[in-house]
Amino acid sequence: MIKTILFDFGDVFLNLNKKATILELQKLGLQEFTPEMLQLNNQYEKGEISSKMFIEFYKTQLPNATHQQLIDSWNSILLDFPEYRLAFLKKLSASKKYQLLLLSNTNQLHIDWVEKHIKVYEQFKNCFDVFYLSHEIQLRKPDTEVFRFILQTHELNANETLFIDDTFENTEAAKRLGFHTWNLNPKEDDITELFTKYSHLL
Repeated sequence: MIKTILFDFGDVFLNLNKKATILELQKLGLQEFTPEMLQLNNQYEKGEISSKMFIEFYKTQLPNATHQQLIDSWNSILLDFPEYRLAFLKKLSASKKYQLLLLSNTNQLHIDWVEKHIKVYEQFKNCFDVFYLSHEIQLRKPDTEVFRFILQTHELNANETLFIDDTFENTEAAKRLGFHTWNLNPKEDDITELFTKYSHLL
């Protein structure tokens, strides 16, 4: 029996365009993300470097781009938050049937954008018992450590926890620890279908 639901944020509640960032950076002259850049991106998601250091690194790679162009390109992945998903979450939260947790791989620039442009963000956060952002806890999916952190911090049994994420490697990592998982496909699934598609668990 599920007692806790652990949600991802992007492409579960907040719509994303995951191809946008690289396309926008290519307009500024970037060919592709190098291994060094991918490592830096992960460090930034874990809060190991500041936004200033992050943007200054990309400025060395794209010297003709302005800081604002780099920030806008980085944030171009972020789209909108349909309010019907918030209504679903509010109803779920009000039921008090489950402990609701959020675990998102994100970074300060993305959250700054969300706080400015997604008017329902505070209402969204208030629906959760705890709200974990990777750059604040310095842990990111799919690393085993972050799932063990969730289990230990909240004294959870993995087999009583449902983890919902759109990234396959994240749900697979959780599944190996015993979580129930839903690898949500944003092109085919919607979080509001939770009780239709997972009624056997819930």
